[in-house]
Amino acid sequence: MLVLIPAYQPDHRLADLVRALGRHHVLVVDDGSGPAYAEMFDDARMAGAEVITLVHNRGKGFALRTGFAHAAARYPGHDVVCADSDGQHRPADIEAVAARVGVSAASMVLGVRRFTGPVPARSRFGNTVTRMLFRLVTGVAVTDTQTGLRGYPARMLGFLATVPGDRFEYELRLLLRAARERMPIEEVGIATVYLDGNRSSHFRPLRDSARIYGPLLAFAASSLLAFAVDAGLLAILMTVTGHLALSATLARTVSATLNYAVNRGMVFERVPHRQAAPRYAALALLSLSANVLLLRWLSGMFDSMIAGKLVTELTLFAAGFAIQRAFVFGRGRLVTAAAPASASGQTLSRTS
Repeated sequence: MLVLIPAYQPDHRLADLVRALGRHHVLVVDDGSGPAYAEMFDDARMAGAEVITLVHNRGKGFALRTGFAHAAARYPGHDVVCADSDGQHRPADIEAVAARVGVSAASMVLGVRRFTGPVPARSRFGNTVTRMLFRLVTGVAVTDTQTGLRGYPARMLGFLATVPGDRFEYELRLLLRAARERMPIEEVGIATVYLDGNRSSHFRPLRDSARIYGPLLAFAASSLLAFAVDAGLLAILMTVTGHLALSATLARTVSATLNYAVNRGMVFERVPHRQAAPRYAALALLSLSANVLLLRWLSGMFDSMIAGKLVTELTLFAAGFAIQRAFVFGRGRLVTAAAPASASGQTLSRTS
């Protein structure tokens, strides 16, 4: 087992953590902290850690990927547990995640906080919002999407290197990819620890929140763009042709092509064309037929094409979202590991 600790401008708690994890090989990645923090990393070395030093600050995601690459090259076959250097992860909790990784069939094990006791408002709010958005987009319920305590079996190191992201968004992208590719995820409950109101955190609320929520909102933005194109073209074509079915067909063809390109290129970039294109085409034909029938019926019922279009799109959006997530850009059914015997762990599964 290898414990990977990305560290930027740490204090004495880094060396304390290394000493407490003495029975494991500890790899610390200095994320460009600078000469002023050299003593802290020297202390970590004296405590038994191997330290990799990055010349410039590149972000937590880059530091993690550096550590994963080093582990794959120098310690093949070793599972990896990632922990933070600021004292939020107790040695006992790191050990619990490490123990679970060693026996679990899951692709990743998350040390999840229960957010009980005194928790900074921004941390509680941020995790709640991200958890809700993550479940909406992926259909997977994760208790703590922002936890930095995570365990990965050795077989996952290659996968970890393929996920982009240099800063805090990297860890969320890992969860998104795991959910998208139906990888089993397990949770182990850990203590909720915030020291000094979480002042040691290097999280930048505006910039890093934008990085984190960006992937979650990409699918919604793609659908809204397609809706705007579809509605605009429908209005123009109806004015030119006066034929509802023809106008709806042409508008949906253009918007569906755009939606597929955006979804595959920005949201589901790992799904090959040979799998996604035929499935999306089948969905598009089904959606087109439903769109024409619903639009004709609802426009007559409301005596308004605009109202009929709005209700039609809202109805088809929910259905289309679920079908794209599970069928078009999915990679088969989610494989779940056997539920752990202890109450501290649980396997996550998809929900509709």
